Amino acid sequence: MMLSLRHRLAASTAAIGASLFAIALVTGCQVKHEAKAPATKQAAVDTRQIDFKIGIMTGTVSQGEDEFRAAQMLTARFGEEHIRHVTYPDNFMNEQETVIAQLVGLADDPDVKVIIAGQAIPGSLPALRKIREKRPDILVAFIEPHEDPAMVNAAADLSIQPDQLARGRTIIETAKTMGVTDFVHYSFPRHMSQELLARRRDIMKETCEANGMKFHFVTAPDPMAEGGLAASQQFISEDVPRQLKQFGEKTAYFSTNCGMQDPLIRTVLNEGGYVPEQCCPSPTHGYPTALGIGIPPEKAGDFAFINAENKRVIAEHGKTGHFATWPVPEVILSIRAVADLLADAVEKKADYKDTATVKRYLEEKAGVPVTLSKYDANKGNSYLLLVGTIYY
Repeated sequence: MMLSLRHRLAASTAAIGASLFAIALVTGCQVKHEAKAPATKQAAVDTRQIDFKIGIMTGTVSQGEDEFRAAQMLTARFGEEHIRHVTYPDNFMNEQETVIAQLVGLADDPDVKVIIAGQAIPGSLPALRKIREKRPDILVAFIEPHEDPAMVNAAADLSIQPDQLARGRTIIETAKTMGVTDFVHYSFPRHMSQELLARRRDIMKETCEANGMKFHFVTAPDPMAEGGLAASQQFISEDVPRQLKQFGEKTAYFSTNCGMQDPLIRTVLNEGGYVPEQCCPSPTHGYPTALGIGIPPEKAGDFAFINAENKRVIAEHGKTGHFATWPVPEVILSIRAVADLLADAVEKKADYKDTATVKRYLEEKAGVPVTLSKYDANKGNSYLLLVGTIYY
């Protein structure tokens, strides 16, 4: 499972600054795509020969499974001898010295020419400064950075993250395409105290009003409070039918918490309603568990297969058209695309500072259109990303 949105954003909200997401909204994504499942199987890895090493830091399987799997995909593509993979601690907020040591340690290998931090959790920027001191030749990329965006934009050679505020608009547009009349937003005070999540909620509400839809905010139990995640999941399982009874079949549901996705998807599947997108859009976020799909080890990362299975089970329940997401997890997409792009840059085959080139590499890995906007149109190489929607 990907690192929960609360973990991704809690650490970064204080450093976000209003300018980042004002830009995201202004330059955001004007193209709305209905994406088909990628035509090529993501698990079918084409091997590639390089004469240097790529270092990558990801979460563990328990903390950030998708990013961990992305590193495994790089190992399969480039060869074990050409990939150095380290993980950051699960309790990374309290172990930032370990984070720094893990990332900087990759630069100790003279054969490492590229380093990818995915996700670039707190501690990644200090680590980057240390890397620059000893190895200014290394190209360093941040995926889903948590730290101050302006500083990331100035320091990293390349940075990519989802355009979270633009998603406040695109999720509602997806719901409208589904024929939704009412939109239920589940969250809790801890999340709504975070500027980014609160601003995205407001954008959702405004977009609902602009499209003739009704927006309903529902306070759910905080999974970090007494009762834990079990209480939050039980609440979702019980409340979705209540909201469905009150607002009708054309009601869509969204939650800011990753742990709520499984019961949300499962309950909508059995009771009715719509799920236009999860907090962290991905065909593996909530769907396989909620749908009872077992993914064979050899199919892990095969998103054509996973999307087809999601569609199959949903169709068997008579709910075709009631669910949507991104056809590939953003973190896997970004890590794989950036690895190829920076490897080509090392070999003088590609310009990683060219926006069209970055977009091309992302679309080649996604198999669907993406929308890319710069954090700062005038300087730096940080990008905000949206991926086309796949409807199940």
